[in-house]
Amino acid sequence: MGFPLGASVTSLRTWSDKNLTRIEEFILLGLVTAPLSQMVLFVIFSAIYALTITGNFMIITIIKQESHLHKPMYFFLANLSFLEICYTSTITPNSLINLLKESKTISFVGCFTQMFFFVALGSSECVLLTVMAYDRYIAICQPLFYSTRMNPSLCVQLLCISWVVGLLNSLVHTVYTAMLPFCKDHLIRHFFCDIPPLLKLSCRDTYSNELVSTFVGGSVVITGLMLTFVSYINILRVVLRIRSEKGRQKAFSTCGSHLIVVTIFFGTIIVTYMLPGSDSYNEQKKMLSVMYGVMTPLINPVIYSFRNSDFQKAINKRISQRRLR
Repeated sequence: MGFPLGASVTSLRTWSDKNLTRIEEFILLGLVTAPLSQMVLFVIFSAIYALTITGNFMIITIIKQESHLHKPMYFFLANLSFLEICYTSTITPNSLINLLKESKTISFVGCFTQMFFFVALGSSECVLLTVMAYDRYIAICQPLFYSTRMNPSLCVQLLCISWVVGLLNSLVHTVYTAMLPFCKDHLIRHFFCDIPPLLKLSCRDTYSNELVSTFVGGSVVITGLMLTFVSYINILRVVLRIRSEKGRQKAFSTCGSHLIVVTIFFGTIIVTYMLPGSDSYNEQKKMLSVMYGVMTPLINPVIYSFRNSDFQKAINKRISQRRLR
């Protein structure tokens, strides 16, 4: 082990209630334990986090400053970038600190606070990606009604819905999980506080919690995925009717970036949270959580920057302006 468990155990504060020992602190075991591996991971995570913040902040800034990008599509993209910054910031900074610390403890309140915001932001992203698919559906399938249907008022309402759904979904999971008695041990076999590893620490049957996770959380993911699928089926039907090759390419380019992001995000979420598996398979799921928790917020701005022609023009314009100064 890369840290003294004995010292951490002796410093663990507990209290007794009805012959049960309730844990007030947890220890995050992380991804690796060897000191050298931790340092390598620290450098990699630090670079990814810095690039993630820079890339997403750049998207927000360019969309705000370029008037021709003041459209519903880019309004949602700017909010997605803001959400990604918050999303990765709930786990990455604390993970970086733990990679340098001997004692990797996190308080009971701190653990569930982290879990609440991580689940809330992840759920909000599911809904927001679905909203972005609906935006592409209206733009391509009903272009004559786009400006009236996707008006600023509706865009703000859809954005608020994504946040409200995310917060309510997370509140249910957080409260229901926090009510469990955690008396098996205090070692979270993960690098952040998440629902599955916390359920394994309870000394009570967690079947009802798993049902809540499946039906409440699963309904957000599956509903979002199905609505996105329906939107793209209709988009595909319209695009295939376009006779011009250039017209088809333009239509596909406007939603290709979003489709890649949806595939990566929803794919990793479903495999991690909705598929059962053995302990060895659960270790692979832990690595997948790095993908959607750390890597995806970096991948999103890269995909949108390189695959969106309007955004590329805006970036080139900014670079040219800087050179002329």
